[in-house]
Amino acid sequence: MALTVTNTNTMALLNILNKNTQLQSNTFKQLTTGKRINTGKDDPAGMIALSSLEAELTAVNATLVNNQRTDAMLTVADSSIGEISTLLSDIESLIVSTTSKTNITDSEIAANQSQIDNALAAIDRIVSTTNFNGKRLLDGSMAIDTSGASGNTYLSNLRVFARSQDTTDTSVTVTRVSSATVASAAFAFAGATARTSGTTSLAIKGALGTANVSLASGLTQTQMVAAINAVKSQTGVSAIQNATNIKLNATQYGADAFVSVDVLSGGKINVNYGLATSDSNTTNDMQNIAKLTGKDVGITINGQTASSDGLDVYYSTNSGLNLQFTVSEDFGKGNTGGTTSTSFTVRASGGATFQLGTTASTRQTIGIDSLATYNLGGSNGAAKLSELKSGGTKQLKTDTSGALTAVREAITDVVGIRGRLGGFQKYQVGSSINALKAAQNGLTQATSAIGDTDYALATSNLNRESVLVQAGVSLLGIVNQQASQILALLG
Repeated sequence: MALTVTNTNTMALLNILNKNTQLQSNTFKQLTTGKRINTGKDDPAGMIALSSLEAELTAVNATLVNNQRTDAMLTVADSSIGEISTLLSDIESLIVSTTSKTNITDSEIAANQSQIDNALAAIDRIVSTTNFNGKRLLDGSMAIDTSGASGNTYLSNLRVFARSQDTTDTSVTVTRVSSATVASAAFAFAGATARTSGTTSLAIKGALGTANVSLASGLTQTQMVAAINAVKSQTGVSAIQNATNIKLNATQYGADAFVSVDVLSGGKINVNYGLATSDSNTTNDMQNIAKLTGKDVGITINGQTASSDGLDVYYSTNSGLNLQFTVSEDFGKGNTGGTTSTSFTVRASGGATFQLGTTASTRQTIGIDSLATYNLGGSNGAAKLSELKSGGTKQLKTDTSGALTAVREAITDVVGIRGRLGGFQKYQVGSSINALKAAQNGLTQATSAIGDTDYALATSNLNRESVLVQAGVSLLGIVNQQASQILALLG
């Protein structure tokens, strides 16, 4: 190379030194911030991917917090419902202990009634005070709105557990296609003058259980009926008297309610009691009755067959609508003339809406109806729980059997509501939390892989760049000596 004033070596070295210095500066920035991408020019494609992943991670984090809060809210509701279940079990125990009034005094009945009143008041207090973050959970504030059901003489006890996310109301048309029946059997063919001949022992079985009934000799038909009805709260089987026989009926409609009788001993009926001591006509005697069941009401809703249990109807759709109600006895058994249909509307409002995922399509709306005593029970023709209070139609001294049926229906209601909330909490909220945690972990790893500094690699690069910068500085000093060489020649 010619020896000239223009030192091209210096210019080349300065360019290389500046490039190495810039690389060293970028490495310093990566090591200081912990981020591999600090500006768009560091990695344009990586910056775009990183921005998208971080936005998704932000949404996942926010949704995860929401779901965890939802889980906590449902846990509070579950705990309160569990306490209500305990109180209902206590009420049931008090009623059962009062069913046999022959060995319990009036003062004991009054004491049991007082305890029931206190338990019912406690249920209403729990319902009115259970809240989460200032929102009441069990008083009906989170019920899904409906219209056309209140005052409908053909329907009662409507509970909407979930609705679709459509912004329009859903019309529900209920059509009876077959009638409900109770299990029924003729028990003893006896006329008005008939009486039992000898002692009879019976085992009467129904949906509620089995009871042994002893009929003394000489009982009239009216007395036989009274003895069977005395244990109907234990069996779910009642007796009625007519001109020619005693008929046994299940106390509830449906295929799960049944009538069965085993004549353990005796069973003789003397239709000429008082005129003869025996009767050879065995066709009048009490006979064993094999298990006989009723029929559930047949219902279609919007043309789709609904599930039923006696007079209770259950319906759900793929769109998210889930509800149940009780048809009236007249409607259920077809005693409404030519009327076979009725309708109501589920509004696109009300309920508790939760977003389980990061998009609007993952929203779910559930309904939590009031668990107050005025709203519990009433299914399958039973009374509401509030009727068990002193002065109510089902207080202990008035109708023990009706009280027991009402509280058992209320227990079924509460267990059903608790189970549905528990199912939503476990399978919807719980699974969503698990999925979001997995997504959070995956997205965090992805953003780290793209955007975080690899300190091992960066440190190695820094050492290399430091050597190159130091070498460049040293070489620059050497090439700068070229000017001195030119002056020496001129010398």
